[in-house]
Amino acid sequence: MSIARPALAAIAALGTSLALACLAAPWILTLAGIDPTETDLLNRLAGPSAAHPLGTDDLGRDLLARLLDGGRVSIVVGLTAAVIAATIGSVLGVVAGYFGGRFDAVLMRFTDGVIALPLLAVLIVLAAIDLGKLGIPEEIARSPEAGLARIVVITAAFGWTTVARLVRAATLSLKTRDFVRAAIALGASPWRVMLVHILPNALSPILVATALALGEVIKFESVLSFLGLGIQPPTPSWGNMLTNAQELIWTAPHLALWPGLLILATVASCNILADALADRLSPRGGARPSS
Repeated sequence: MSIARPALAAIAALGTSLALACLAAPWILTLAGIDPTETDLLNRLAGPSAAHPLGTDDLGRDLLARLLDGGRVSIVVGLTAAVIAATIGSVLGVVAGYFGGRFDAVLMRFTDGVIALPLLAVLIVLAAIDLGKLGIPEEIARSPEAGLARIVVITAAFGWTTVARLVRAATLSLKTRDFVRAAIALGASPWRVMLVHILPNALSPILVATALALGEVIKFESVLSFLGLGIQPPTPSWGNMLTNAQELIWTAPHLALWPGLLILATVASCNILADALADRLSPRGGARPSS
């Protein structure tokens, strides 16, 4: 049963507001004079109040501030990884579809191999690798920036397959169209044909797959952080906030409730955005090819 349009609009508006609030977290917290890392052991596990609208955590830190700061980390990681994955998938898909033959066969069999991997298990193994043992200086390997970069690289390296297959299918259809054949007849190079005439007309599946990938990356980042293999404290993320809350689930359930609800709302909003893009950009919706 489909969800009514007002409900979809409400969820989409919630997700947009949530994303904007998290991305603007540094400025919001600065204006409010709240430090998400400041501890107050005399005020730990406090309930909602004027000073702390959602209460405090087990170290007396403001829960709302940490949710906003952690959401900024999760969303930035998700956006970066989704864009990188979409770029990789678009390049591989358009090249495979345009040139075809053995080149297409090799790229698609490689894509099938990546799809066949048990993704979560592979992510856990790669996230558990000690960067210090790979020759990376210890101060860099242990830095929060290295942890963020590792999650982005790992998720992007395995998240491009859907985009690649969709773009390949769109390329196989578009390269037989008259405007593409005309560009080839006029002497346009293969790269110009792909970049100027094919990829712009394959934006619909790219945008839809990127929106879906954003939700998936945020979910995977939360799972890895929950398992202690993702974003490491003191840098907050919704996943490691759930990890910290699991031992206090009976005494302070709000510590797990809020991060879990925000993950759910964000992933649901990404899926709804993908559905809306698919409806709006589908050929039946009146989209016209650009030549």
